[in-house]
Amino acid sequence: MSFKKVDLSRYQFDGAQASSIGDLTQLDAADKQRLLYAGIDVNQQNLAGSFMHMNHSGVHCTSRQEGLEILDIKQALDTYHGLPDYFWKLVDRNKDEYTRAADEHLHGGYFIRARAGAKIEAPVQSCLFIKGNGVGQNVHNVVVVEEGAEMHIITGCATAHDTRSVAHLGISEFYVHKGGKLTFTMIHNWGEEAAVRPRSAGYLEEDAVFLSNYVLLKPVTDLQMYPTITLGGRGSVARFNSVIVAPTGSYVDTGNRILLEAPDTRGEIIARTMTTGGTIINRGHIAGHAVPARGHLECKGLILGGGVIHAIPELEGTQDGVELSHEAAVGKIAQEEIEYLMARGLDEDEATSTIVRGFLNVDIMGLPEELEKAVEEQINQLDAGDAM
Repeated sequence: MSFKKVDLSRYQFDGAQASSIGDLTQLDAADKQRLLYAGIDVNQQNLAGSFMHMNHSGVHCTSRQEGLEILDIKQALDTYHGLPDYFWKLVDRNKDEYTRAADEHLHGGYFIRARAGAKIEAPVQSCLFIKGNGVGQNVHNVVVVEEGAEMHIITGCATAHDTRSVAHLGISEFYVHKGGKLTFTMIHNWGEEAAVRPRSAGYLEEDAVFLSNYVLLKPVTDLQMYPTITLGGRGSVARFNSVIVAPTGSYVDTGNRILLEAPDTRGEIIARTMTTGGTIINRGHIAGHAVPARGHLECKGLILGGGVIHAIPELEGTQDGVELSHEAAVGKIAQEEIEYLMARGLDEDEATSTIVRGFLNVDIMGLPEELEKAVEEQINQLDAGDAM
């Protein structure tokens, strides 16, 4: 499988250190707005903890709930003797030039752990932020949910409003132990001159649950990611939900892979993609290597005003009795749908906007109310044809 290359020599991976920020509400109004559109509300009080990495430095880290541990990854490596059970265990550091760069020149990232039995009810908020032209950022994140624990992490990735020509290389490893549950919501607001290369993988033990939400409604020059989750324990469950919009100038190559490696496992990939002039490659792969196991993949694309969508669903079964299914569709808004709504009193633009909002529905993601409002605001701006 081939992907577009990014010339890393164009970016500055040294000399962009940032100072600590004790109170994130002191960020300037423009940066707070950019972060809000990446799912990060610095004024939100109901948080279990928060983390922020800016450019080449961890600048903020707080934990407010017993059983929750949040550290800069460098501190975690020092404290726990290199995190031998978790660091570079799921992602191959020699996978490609981006993993090698992140390994050789680590700037930071987060280590977030829910201790055994802890129910972290309020969300944990983390932010990866770039502020400055030409900056290249390398981060490595490790998330651990110990036995019987539960946690919801909201990660926002963004650039400052006046930032140009940046690169983000991000390694993320997720470990959900027996009976644990992790909900991981990631919202990207990178900008029109950003090259983004996340490399992510996760492992689920017996009866573990992993729910992943991904939202991209703003422009990005070049993004490529393909996270893999391995269901290695009996009864484990994984679900990916994605809502992606690519305006003119955006190139988005993304998807998800689920490996059903144990009996009684279930996996689901649901993707809604829409192009308003950009290119989207929407990949999906579910492999069943144990029985009984069930997987379903659904990728639907909407072309609105030009652009290209490639849907590439893939099912792989190696055991008799594996149940895998998929639905894939790419097209434009059906004229009969518009006419149906117009017959009920809407004009054509209102009818189109109503259909788009329904197509990009994020209700199934279970987002906090404040975050759901911020996402809906962006979708409404898209409907109105405002600048992305």
